[in-house]
Amino acid sequence: MGVNLTLIQSSCVMKNIILVGKPNSGKSLLFNQLTGLRQKVANFPGVTVELKSGQFGEHRLIDFPGAYSLSTLSRDEEIAVEKIHEAMHDDNTGVIVCNLDATRLERSLVFGLQVRDLAKQHNKALVFALNMIDEVERFSHNVDCERLAQDLGAPVFPVSAKTLTGLHEFKLALLDVVARPENFVPTKSIGAGDTVFSISRQIAKHYGIHADIVLKQQNTIDSFLLNSVLGGVAFFGIMFLLFQSIFTWATPLMDGVEEIIGWLAVAVTSAIGPGLINDFLQDAIFGGLGSFLVFVPQIMVLTFIIGLLEDSGYLARAALICHKPLSYFGLSGRSFIPYLSGHACAIPAIMAARTIESPRKRLITMMTIPLMSCSARLPVYALLIAVLIPDTTYLGGLLSLQGTAFFVLYFLGIVTALLVSVLLNKFTSKDNDKAEMPFILELPNYRLPHWKPLLFRVLTSAKQFIRRAGPVIFMVSVVIWCLGYFPSSEHALEDSYLAMIGQWIEPIFAPLGLDWRYGVAILVSFLAREVFVGALGTLFGIEGADENIAGLAANIQADGLTLGAGLGLLIFYVIALQCVATVATLKGETGSKKVAWGLFAGYGLLAYASAFVVSHIF
Repeated sequence: MGVNLTLIQSSCVMKNIILVGKPNSGKSLLFNQLTGLRQKVANFPGVTVELKSGQFGEHRLIDFPGAYSLSTLSRDEEIAVEKIHEAMHDDNTGVIVCNLDATRLERSLVFGLQVRDLAKQHNKALVFALNMIDEVERFSHNVDCERLAQDLGAPVFPVSAKTLTGLHEFKLALLDVVARPENFVPTKSIGAGDTVFSISRQIAKHYGIHADIVLKQQNTIDSFLLNSVLGGVAFFGIMFLLFQSIFTWATPLMDGVEEIIGWLAVAVTSAIGPGLINDFLQDAIFGGLGSFLVFVPQIMVLTFIIGLLEDSGYLARAALICHKPLSYFGLSGRSFIPYLSGHACAIPAIMAARTIESPRKRLITMMTIPLMSCSARLPVYALLIAVLIPDTTYLGGLLSLQGTAFFVLYFLGIVTALLVSVLLNKFTSKDNDKAEMPFILELPNYRLPHWKPLLFRVLTSAKQFIRRAGPVIFMVSVVIWCLGYFPSSEHALEDSYLAMIGQWIEPIFAPLGLDWRYGVAILVSFLAREVFVGALGTLFGIEGADENIAGLAANIQADGLTLGAGLGLLIFYVIALQCVATVATLKGETGSKKVAWGLFAGYGLLAYASAFVVSHIF
């Protein structure tokens, strides 16, 4: 009985299963399917730059960053290879799962064969997951996985993480491998006189689908999207629709949320009756936090559109299109992906800049990403545009003047980033220029998005946005309400503690045409830009806009914000680095407090000066 108990205990010890493979091979989607997690999946190289882990049965499955070879060329490959070597030396590593792209078998095997030899050297179990098998079967091509396994010296399982083909069988087999890892150590390695490239080519010739068959449709589409003239027109058209959609397509959802909040506000405050609690709920909760929630649909639309571009394979083409123009500004085509990601959130975008090989271009990219208009700016833009720009629509409502204003603001942030990049390029060291690698980027196949992870990502983005900013906005709204409500017995804002504080800072913002209320909202928004909307919602709520509780834009219009001051305020938020989390991330990625806080101060002064000029021109 003691022996059996020992065997049961040893078989139940949790082991690490590491998942490796080349970028853009369906590895992250396979990880999601095996663990049930909804990790971000995208169709361009370098999306996974950190380790992700999840439970697979009683074991832990770890998704490693993608790499093309154990001989590294970029920073993200260095991270992946370093972690792979660490895992090989770790006794807790039970099995290595190497993900292969069935549509590009030769390129996958270059890395796969190197991992196989490494696993054999360290006596680790290894299995191959031949992913995207549905893609090759669509062209009536069959892969003899049994013979392929014999040639590779390790089991090969055909799977499709997208259609779930073979996934159940693979899960069962993987559990068996973890239980008996000693039986699945690779039996073959690269022989003397052979190279990994020659063997990969030879194996792919026998088992892989011919590249011309797979690339035929891709080349047809690329002949248009990568055309020197038409490709550029298509790029600007897609980007225009991207930013236009954020405002235009989200408007019905925003109106719905606003109506719900307004209905709840009336129902709750009417039931409670007049008094302190009524005023608190009306001004701080529905006026402050409610004004912020109205803009959550825009975050969802932004995430959905960027997800479509990622999953379809267009982002890699956009990076290629942008490489030459960006090189004039001291950047790389790889800077495009962090730049576009920065329109969702600057923090992961700064971390994604690790994929840029050149240290100098990587630093410039990280330093200019905060100028991309992230989702935290969306509520600010939407509020002020609704106040300043008429709601005029075209083409049956598909396009709008307010949506065009959105595009102009986003475009202005990009232009500012490029101009700053030129200055940084002149003043940063070019000692490492000789060591820079040429721009090489794999163009993935065009694919339809996997809708379930995409929709889940949209919902997750909304949850994370509310979870991250909601508590901060709630706290700020409560503090502002308390300071603005007391000590006046008549609850007059101009006699409150907040007004006293505001008078101290009003001279700073008066040259911009803004009174102390906007100054207070700007200062507290350093915690998170979205706080600006919640703070103003609370302030205008205290002033007694009871008849239009959630309609903050209408309250500001009635208050008489001038066009010049409003446009200046928009320009300020386009440029200013109003995010303490971004400053902390810059400090961590650059390793320099001076760089992080220097950018905060520099962008703040530039934003103030630009807002001053605009407010006086208009």
